[in-house]
Formats: sequence, structure tokens, C-alpha cells
Amino acid sequence: MNNRNDNQKELSPAQQDELLTALKDRFEQNMNRHAGLEWAKVEEKLEANPEKLWSLNEMERTGGEPDVVGYDEKTAEYTFYDCAEQSPNGRRSLCYDRAAWESRKANKPESSALEMAASMGIEMLTEEQYRTLQTLGDFDTKTSSWVQTPTKIRQLGGAIFCDRRYDHVFTYHNGAESYYAARGFRGWLKV
Repeated sequence: MNNRNDNQKELSPAQQDELLTALKDRFEQNMNRHAGLEWAKVEEKLEANPEKLWSLNEMERTGGEPDVVGYDEKTAEYTFYDCAEQSPNGRRSLCYDRAAWESRKANKPESSALEMAASMGIEMLTEEQYRTLQTLGDFDTKTSSWVQTPTKIRQLGGAIFCDRRYDHVFTYHNGAESYYAARGFRGWLKV
């Protein structure tokens, strides 16, 4: 799934088949994340939304291992979260947002978490969503993930991230301009 077309946000038929196979396999191997949901209905929804398939492929391509974690009865949409055991490898060493990136005088990272999420057509998990994810397994036991930061904290120059250590989910703060090889971000998408 490393082939992508940056000009058009659509997958070739081969890429689409490869992605749907990966998503189906993951869905079937992790039924605890989506009890009571059927893959055939998820697949039907995905095939009707090719732009969402492109975003899911970006999640997959960058190591997120997206999977269905819920279904919204009101909107008839499935929710996908990045379910990789550790923070997605292709989305690490990023500061929090563009303003943080611009504030760095030297050693600027390649990009920022918020910018990368937007370019992928996804959103970063909130702290609440991150804690919900952690009820589905043990994630970020060796890494950490930026999460959406409340405006007041961000206005003061900070940003928050989460991880799981000692069988507990922690929320921490850091300067938004910081970046680490073991910190990335997790995203979500509704289809």
C-alpha cells in the first residue's frame, strides 16, 4: 500500500482491493473492538465512499492499522480509530501544530501532527477518544501519542499527549514545539 497518488485522493482498483482485504482481516481478528457489527455492511459503506477509503489507506500506509471501533445509529456511520499497538511509526517525530513548527529556530521536524492529520483527511483523537481506545486493548506501552489539545492549554504554548504505562493511561503536557522519535499521533475517521 505504499503507492499513492498525491494529486488525486482516490485509490486504484488494486489498491482498493488490497486495503479492503487488510481491513477485513483486521476486523475479523479483533471482534472485541466491534461486537455485533458485520463486515459486509462496513464494506458496503466503504465502497460507497472512495474518498474515505483514500484516508483509511493513508492511515494504513503510515502504520496506524485502522479498525472499526463503533457505529453511530443516528448518522449510520462507522468509526475507525488507529489501532496499531504503538503510535503509528510513519507519524512520529512531529511537533503538535504549524505554529509550534514555525516557532522552532533550529532542528525543525518534517511536519506537525495536526497538519499531517488534515492532509490525510482524518482528525487526531481527543483525550476522551484515546481513553476509549485503551478499553479495547493495551496501546502505546512503549510510545506516546499527541491528542487534541484544549485551546486554553495551546494558547499558553503547551500541548497534551497520552500513553499507557503500569497498566494505567496517563495524560501529560509538553511544549507544543517538542517532538520525539517515540511520539506520534492517532487518528479517527467516520465513514
